[in-house]
Amino acid sequence: MKIILLQIGKTSDKFVRDGVEEYSGRIRKYSGFEIITLPDLKNTKNMPVAEQKLKEGKKLSKMLSTEDYVILLDEKGKELSTIEFSELLKKILMLARKRVVFVVGGPYGFSSEVYNRSDLKLSLSRMTFSHQLVRLLFTEQLYRVFSVIKGDPYHHE
Repeated sequence: MKIILLQIGKTSDKFVRDGVEEYSGRIRKYSGFEIITLPDLKNTKNMPVAEQKLKEGKKLSKMLSTEDYVILLDEKGKELSTIEFSELLKKILMLARKRVVFVVGGPYGFSSEVYNRSDLKLSLSRMTFSHQLVRLLFTEQLYRVFSVIKGDPYHHE
């Protein structure tokens, strides 16, 4: 099963980009992994937040198949320890789905259409992070989870 990180907007901070590239390479040693970046919306300065979320939601929804297992990285989602996340991912990888798609939305979160399409909402922390920093935190955690699943020495309890 392929794992996708679907995100809105380029990663502009070099240190975040470098970290994401580092962990993406490590993840690919364990599994097929791809990052799909959709372009930011244009002319959003005077656009209402609800309209922004709706437009981003339409772009995200076009990238999702009915055969995907969709996990939103969302501050209101379920919080898991690394070990709990590794157990969950093992179960998901055994499902008859083509892809697991982790989604990072824009700065205001997701539209109701995207929330309704998701199979799971997952929080990386009760704290709020920029949607760009979430990319780095998530790729490190995904690498860590695979190291737990494979019994590699990266994670320490």
